[in-house]
Amino acid sequence: MSDALRLLTVQFLAWVAERPRTYAETMEAWRTSCPRLSVWEDATIAGLVRLEGNAERQTMVKLTAAGQAALESQAAAAR
Repeated sequence: MSDALRLLTVQFLAWVAERPRTYAETMEAWRTSCPRLSVWEDATIAGLVRLEGNAERQTMVKLTAAGQAALESQAAAAR
């Protein structure tokens, strides 16, 4: 993963952690057709985020434990 993509991934994780985000909101803000900027796809494949919800509730995007750890690790490295 390139440094730019790592930084975008950290930005994405921080954005998700900031407040509850729906899947629709996340797709509107982060989906791309550019194969070089696949932040959503990469974070999902890496197990950094998960979808939570069912037919009665909106599907929400949440950080996994690995996503939270990656975000905290980046914050610690920046200090």
